[in-house]
Amino acid sequence: MPNFKILSTGLAAIALSVAAGCTPTTPHDQNTTSEVPPTRTEPVQATESPSPSPTAPGQNNLSSLDRQFINEAAQDGLAEVQLGQLASERAASNSVKQFGQRMVQDHTQVNNQLQQLATQKGVTLPKTLNNENKQLSQRLSKLSGAQFDREYINQMVQAHQKDVAAFENQAQQGQDTDLKAFAAQTLPALQEHLQEARSIANPGTATPTPTTTP
Repeated sequence: MPNFKILSTGLAAIALSVAAGCTPTTPHDQNTTSEVPPTRTEPVQATESPSPSPTAPGQNNLSSLDRQFINEAAQDGLAEVQLGQLASERAASNSVKQFGQRMVQDHTQVNNQLQQLATQKGVTLPKTLNNENKQLSQRLSKLSGAQFDREYINQMVQAHQKDVAAFENQAQQGQDTDLKAFAAQTLPALQEHLQEARSIANPGTATPTPTTTP
């Protein structure tokens, strides 16, 4: 009996060893997801918002005084051209006719320069006479001969006194540099117009053209 127990124990041990040796290696799980390299994310670049289109130089930046000057200068220029045309047709004396023709030529050129400046500044200039100048034109249209000459040239003296004062003030105290330069450049011609109108209105008593300091 004791030998049978020892034999049984040995056989059991051998059986366990064989079973342990024959145990298949645990296969890798075929369902295990293979590692995928991480996707490289490119840095997101911020989209730049479009820059606003630049405003035209000086547009809508004129002071109220500069804006008043450019509009009044344009209105006066329109009047002097139209009244000059009237004088070249209706004046009795050659001096008044020639003065009227000069007004048309000179102020047409000044008006064109002023229009270019106004376009740069974003200002719309008047295209027709205001009520005051329209009434003046209608009144002069009813006159002729020496009466027309006297009334027209007196109006030109008054108009150019006003113009010279306005252009002197703008050249010295204007805020917009372009308008200041325009006023300073135009002023000598206006002073000549004033002197000539005075000499026609009162021969021999015309005052010399005043000189202005820059």
